[in-house]
Amino acid sequence: MADINLSKAVRSNLGSLQNTAALMSKTSDRLSTGNKVNTALDNPTNFFTASSLNSRAGDLNNLMDSMANGIKTIEAANNGLTSITKNLESMQSTLRQARQDKSFQTTSLTLGANLTSAQNLSFAGGAIGSTPVTIALGTAATTGTPAVPGTPAGADTPAVTSSVTGVGGAAIDAGTAGDVVVTVGTTDYTVSLDAGDDAAAVAGKINAEVGFNVADTDGGQLRLQNAAGTGISMADATGNVAGTTDQILGTTPAEVAGSPLVAGTPATTGTPAVPGTPAAAKTVDELVNEINNKAELKGKVRASNDDGKLRIENLSTQELNINGASSTGVVDGTSSGVNKVTGNTVRAGLAEQFNELRDQLDKLSDDASFNGINLLRGDKLKITFNETGTSSIDIQTKGEKSVDSTSLKLKTTLQAKDLDSDASIDKFLDDVKTALNDVRSQSSAFGSNLSIVQNRQDFTKAMIDTLETGAGNLTLADMNQEAANMMALQTRQSLAQSTLSMANQADQGVLQLLR
Repeated sequence: MADINLSKAVRSNLGSLQNTAALMSKTSDRLSTGNKVNTALDNPTNFFTASSLNSRAGDLNNLMDSMANGIKTIEAANNGLTSITKNLESMQSTLRQARQDKSFQTTSLTLGANLTSAQNLSFAGGAIGSTPVTIALGTAATTGTPAVPGTPAGADTPAVTSSVTGVGGAAIDAGTAGDVVVTVGTTDYTVSLDAGDDAAAVAGKINAEVGFNVADTDGGQLRLQNAAGTGISMADATGNVAGTTDQILGTTPAEVAGSPLVAGTPATTGTPAVPGTPAAAKTVDELVNEINNKAELKGKVRASNDDGKLRIENLSTQELNINGASSTGVVDGTSSGVNKVTGNTVRAGLAEQFNELRDQLDKLSDDASFNGINLLRGDKLKITFNETGTSSIDIQTKGEKSVDSTSLKLKTTLQAKDLDSDASIDKFLDDVKTALNDVRSQSSAFGSNLSIVQNRQDFTKAMIDTLETGAGNLTLADMNQEAANMMALQTRQSLAQSTLSMANQADQGVLQLLR
């Protein structure tokens, strides 16, 4: 193209048009893509930073799907637990209805004549079982016991006095005096003696000091004795019990300890004779009392007096057999297997309802799955919260056990006889109550897990918005500005085209000359 020469004006206008076209192309790209940075050539820093932010936002957005599925899995398990709770409450209501029902069947029996102790009324079946429990219809004769005489009272043993003999054979010599100590029991008495005191004088002084008579004379010798039975002794002032002839103690005193009065044994009374009793048939009241107080029949059979008849109530859902009573209701002690009392059909029907509800509980547990995961069957749900996998949560039932009738420790099959007694029903009610508590506890745990995942889901949504907004701030174009730019460039292009046309008019004059 070097052979073609353009004028300066044309070349200037042509360059301006080319620059305007390039700007219009760039602006057009921004308007069409919405981005001011479409490639790394536009702005390397912004392009790669925005790409990193968008990549992380994309990774988090992928995790949002996993979180959404996890939430639905937890909600499915919670739906199952809610239905299981209602099912358990229905089971509880069924047992309470059985507990309140008292429609037990009865029969009234007439006592036959000449019943004896050798004849029996026995019960089997019902809640009793196959081993009969027997009640004798009469009492046997008993023999009396003879009277037993009493024993007479024993005589008292008299008290024995204590004494001291052979003390002081001669009077105290003139000019010699001293003290003696007389001990009565545990009390010491000091007696002052004068020279020349004989045995009688010494006895008088001792009695005066002691306060009662414990001393007298015997053949010219001093004798000490205590009728109360307590011990008595005497010594001189130095503690000697023997001395010279100028002292009152001529020989070693011999002490004889006494003993107190011993009371004799009291008389005892004998027992009177007991007469014997003749054999007799038991009355209705006696049979009622014996049946109701027999341990093997308590809670299984109840008896009462029905206007002179023996009324038997079968406290069971099973048929009760009464042996010893005829089919016409007469107690004869001989009939066998002909008198029966049907069981409680209401409680038997409620046992079947309980079993149906228990079966539904297991089915509810089986059906509480989502996307192939069933938390109520012990499956583990793992939910990842960040793109690096360092934050996650594992959701599973307590103990990794299934939530079913077995783990809740509910009886596999409830038989009608299990509802015979109120105590048995109370035990099943306790089991259902425990199961309800376990299910509610698990529901609470899942609720906490759901709250964690939902909170993390909201957080992830906010993070994605933040990342995408940050990337957009680096790459997105201002559409209003770009539209204004396009209008300006279009105006510039139009003006440049007009200017180029005017510059070309000079060349058109030369062309006219050539023509």
